[in-house]
Amino acid sequence: MRKLAIAMLGAATLAGCTTGPSTQVTRFHLNQPIATGQISVEPMIAADHGSPEFQTYASIVGAELARIGFTEAPGLAKSEQVAVIQVDRAFFDGPPRSSFSIGIGGGSYGYHGGAGGSVGTTIAGKPTQNVSTRLIVQIKRRSDGTTIWEGRAETAARFGTPDSQPDAAVHRLASAVFQGFPGVSGRTITVK
Repeated sequence: MRKLAIAMLGAATLAGCTTGPSTQVTRFHLNQPIATGQISVEPMIAADHGSPEFQTYASIVGAELARIGFTEAPGLAKSEQVAVIQVDRAFFDGPPRSSFSIGIGGGSYGYHGGAGGSVGTTIAGKPTQNVSTRLIVQIKRRSDGTTIWEGRAETAARFGTPDSQPDAAVHRLASAVFQGFPGVSGRTITVK
């Protein structure tokens, strides 16, 4: 039993060190080929156009679009295809984070940890503040306003960590939303 506990502790430690927050991704499209070509990246809310935040996010999304075969329209040119983007961030209090936990016979209730059986422990603290970041990208035809593809990705991280920084979160979200482009329409996947 002791060897099992040590093996599980090692696996939990390695898992915690090698992965960042997961990302939930949902995509929708018309189940038709999407021609890559020139595309402009524009904000969903027109007033955001000149903001430094939008410029940063547009650059990140533009790089991902280039990776999958699109070419950003030069300067102020208005291409037939447009990628309309929006980034939302929300703060929330989350459950206490355990720095160490093995689930055999253990449990956690409220802000206190508990253990049962011969193996199990939880070290818990105060609730932590987290930040959720969501990226929405719609690829539209400018001529008729039809949305031909939409992707939504969302992730959350503890506030103040590198993963919670806006540009890092949007990099992760943009990479996830375009992974396997165009993706299966209507299916939500988790990207680690």
